[in-house]
Amino acid sequence: MAAAGCAPGKAAGRRYGSVIGIKPESIPEYTRLHAAVWPEVLAKLKDVNVRNYSIYLAEVKPGEFYLFSYFEYTGDDFKADMARMAADPDTQRWWKHTEPLQAPVPTRKEGEWWHTIDEVFHMD
Repeated sequence: MAAAGCAPGKAAGRRYGSVIGIKPESIPEYTRLHAAVWPEVLAKLKDVNVRNYSIYLAEVKPGEFYLFSYFEYTGDDFKADMARMAADPDTQRWWKHTEPLQAPVPTRKEGEWWHTIDEVFHMD
């Protein structure tokens, strides 16, 4: 999850959704990596106030696959926390493995890797 794929600013208790393409031939490797996420990466996610994080895989057209992510941010300075995560050497190494497997969507905002998507419904 590259930090640029999330909305900037202060947002305590906010939910985030994002989407990115994945190359069909990369799905087995991406799935393998995420079956055993490095402990250092998981620790950094917790350290930067990311909770309840999930990634889903969907085939939206024959042969066209996307990853959808969801997480909750519990801190009070999202931009600063994402900058700390992006500066982390273990996270950078993780991204070197995962980013080549992904295919950013053309409609993403400048500076995003994962394209931030808008929440249109929520129910607790």
